[in-house]
Amino acid sequence: MNSSPRFFATCPKGIETLLTDELRALGATEVRETRAGVAFAGALATAYRVCLWSRLANRVLLPLAQFPAVSPEALYDGVQAIPWREHIAPEGTLAVDCAAAQSNITHSHYAELKVKDAIVNQLRTETGVRPSVDTARPDVRVNVYLHRDEATVSIDLSGDSLHRRGYRERGMEAPLKENLAAAILLRAQWPEIARTGGTLIDLVCGSGTLLIEGALMAGDVAPGLLRPYYGLVRWRGHDASAWSTLLAEARARRDTGIATLPPIYGFDGNPRAVHAAKQNVAGAGLAAYIHIVRRELSETIPAAELPVGLVVMNPPYGERMGHAPDLPPLYAELGAVLKRCFPGWRAAVFAGNPELGKHMGIRAQRMHTLYNGALECKLLHFRVEEQWFMRERALSAVVEPDANTAMFANRLRKNLKHYARWAKRQEIHCYRIYDADLPDYNLAIDVYQGDRHWVHVQEYAPPSSIDPAKADARLAHALAVIPALLEIPPEQMCFKVRRRQTGHQQYEKLDSTGELHQVREGPCRFLVNFTDYLDTGLFLDHRPTRALLGKFARGKRFLNLFGYTASATVHAALGGAQTTTTVDMSRTYIDWARRNLELNGIRGPQHELIQADVLQWLQENRARRYDLIFLDPPTFSRSKRMEDTLDAQRDHVSLIRAAAALLEPDGVLIFSTNYRHFRLAVNDLADFQIKDITRATIPKDFERNPRIHRCWRVRHIQAAGSVT
Repeated sequence: MNSSPRFFATCPKGIETLLTDELRALGATEVRETRAGVAFAGALATAYRVCLWSRLANRVLLPLAQFPAVSPEALYDGVQAIPWREHIAPEGTLAVDCAAAQSNITHSHYAELKVKDAIVNQLRTETGVRPSVDTARPDVRVNVYLHRDEATVSIDLSGDSLHRRGYRERGMEAPLKENLAAAILLRAQWPEIARTGGTLIDLVCGSGTLLIEGALMAGDVAPGLLRPYYGLVRWRGHDASAWSTLLAEARARRDTGIATLPPIYGFDGNPRAVHAAKQNVAGAGLAAYIHIVRRELSETIPAAELPVGLVVMNPPYGERMGHAPDLPPLYAELGAVLKRCFPGWRAAVFAGNPELGKHMGIRAQRMHTLYNGALECKLLHFRVEEQWFMRERALSAVVEPDANTAMFANRLRKNLKHYARWAKRQEIHCYRIYDADLPDYNLAIDVYQGDRHWVHVQEYAPPSSIDPAKADARLAHALAVIPALLEIPPEQMCFKVRRRQTGHQQYEKLDSTGELHQVREGPCRFLVNFTDYLDTGLFLDHRPTRALLGKFARGKRFLNLFGYTASATVHAALGGAQTTTTVDMSRTYIDWARRNLELNGIRGPQHELIQADVLQWLQENRARRYDLIFLDPPTFSRSKRMEDTLDAQRDHVSLIRAAAALLEPDGVLIFSTNYRHFRLAVNDLADFQIKDITRATIPKDFERNPRIHRCWRVRHIQAAGSVT
């Protein structure tokens, strides 16, 4: 056997990306997302760890051979070439599973029989003994996947689908599979909430699957610890010592973790559901930690005494259970209960029909597509905060768009056609298509073309003089129109409210998904995040500024102050900078910057990333010298790491002087600010040559809003020559 074989983990459609992250966390290497699952490499113990600890996978397969199989005879011959005595005892038991797609062999059961015959005949010929068939719990389960007449034959180390944890005694109608429940909780950031002691509540808990999976996550319990059967145990290549070690480690972690579980509650008005949930909770060994109570939704009481946490629900949605006419009132009641009893909490609602979510009266911040079997469903994420509530009049208006909506749709369609042509000609992949063009639709809409097409929508909060109900109705119409016109799924549209900063306000973190998506800008590639912050990690209005820095940077020593995610540094490095230094106070941004540099193949000690207060760093590094400096401070900043606040208007003179002190005599400093009311104190900087280059740095897609930023080129007066 290969000491570091390759494996394949299958999973339900829609959770491949989550499984990819999980496999990396479990120690897998060379992880690669593919159709119907994720390929990975590692020692055999790594695959065992995945079997025991994966909350998302269905099966873990060890591929033995891959060969053409255009006919049943070719399939038989290919299977016969595998040395089966290395895998199964001649007197053992065997089962074969087969799936076929786009192949000449279309009958999977017939293919299973051919594979079984090939294995049995080989062993009988070699040993005089043949294995028998046991479809329930065989010694070895063989998996065959036929795709475009190519067969992949594998040993199924899991033996049975890993979603069968071993705790479910009984379920209600259409219960969630355990790995789908785990995916819902991961998408809702339950592990992060649990680490802070937050509460988990399910108001319509059914058979309790979401609660049990939530407890297993929060308690660091391996989801496979209760399983009575694994296919790896009687496989002839089995490493019993490695498996025993992993089981012992998992039991020790469970005993430690289970004692730290946060509060977990489940409610349901159906007595059969409550009985089933209690049985399942007991089967999982969690009866002392998960509290199941029979309670109608209308009887929910405020959770004022519980730590703020997550309400997660899988309510009926009209497919296989529930009656469609009864569902809008149910979802309206869910929304009312959330607003009344769980202010400040997060909520995640798994719905087969996302239209039902509109009846809840709370705007969903984002959506994820997941599949319950073959049924495409949406996971709606909510913050139960007043700013996201929809007024009653706006709710009724959601269904009936008016003339203003048609006007908005026409403007958006026109802009999309115009800017898409321009972007294609300029090879621009991320750009703004709408910027508050109509006064009734005060939105900024950006397109990001990367691993998928994304739309980032920001609403500038309307003034208090605007009727809130009308504002909500127009926004609801706009959010329905945007994905339809741009031909993207609604979950690939991210919406945020952007309130204008006043005084010394600053923007704070909105979420903690950590989801990064790759996009392109000229020769550069960047990672962006659409959910966690008001900004995505890439300021689109600075696209020409970054290109200018890349043009200036060849052979230069480049310094990026307030470096953010290092997008300017990437342009400078790919433009041929001799060295780069990026300084930012945020550990998050420095880590993000490092990933951006690595994504572009930029490595080595000549590319420094420094986490520091920029003001303090400038004072402590006066001996350094640079040829090109980019200075783009935030409008206002405060942090526990800073001794004082930073105000771009108040402090820009001292900031420019401190940065320019590091310039070579003929060096160039590019200073930029997004503060709309900024006034450069030219008289206080009279000993510098300063040129306003704002017009050259405003891209076409921001021309209708030329105050988006201001930009100057700063040089020492005595510098010879010029830079255009």
